[in-house]
Amino acid sequence: MTTSGKPEDTGKTDGAGLACPTCGEPAAPPAEKGGRSPRPFCSRRCADIDLGRWFQERYAIPAVEGADDSIVESLAGAGRPPEQE
Repeated sequence: MTTSGKPEDTGKTDGAGLACPTCGEPAAPPAEKGGRSPRPFCSRRCADIDLGRWFQERYAIPAVEGADDSIVESLAGAGRPPEQE
């Protein structure tokens, strides 16, 4: 991990070119049908480390200041059935 909070580019990847975002090792192979895989991480441990970083608020998704309220309202009502008259 670098001081910027991003994993170092170790150049190690899996066959699909994916590197674990936590440690840079090759990512786990895709799960068989019905199975579970820690992908895009190399292991469950690295996935848990990443989840812990989200819980500790080390990562953040930037908000757009002054977002148009009409867009938010239209998205909030998108899942509702039309009103009956």
